[in-house]
Amino acid sequence: MTKAEIVNDIAKNTGIEKVAVQASIEAFMKTVKESMVNGENVYLRGFGTFVVKRRAEKLGRNITANTTVVIPAHYIPAFKPAKSFSSKMKKTVKKEKKGKN
Repeated sequence: MTKAEIVNDIAKNTGIEKVAVQASIEAFMKTVKESMVNGENVYLRGFGTFVVKRRAEKLGRNITANTTVVIPAHYIPAFKPAKSFSSKMKKTVKKEKKGKN
């Protein structure tokens, strides 16, 4: 699903104009990004958490130059779904797999 499809779906279900929905989604994403850049996690109860994870320094290989490269420690964004969301997904996937057999 794309951002445009999300905007259309929300506008259809709520009766709010697409322009207003688009602006709200853009503002939400901007707020989440800024919070994470500042090292803050974003908690959405019942949906999940956008977390900042630290990756430790490690050694990597440049196979074209056949050399070892040090990859410095860095931070990455990640998403951890809520338990209720995860369990719902597991049930959906199980039903889908059951139907394919």
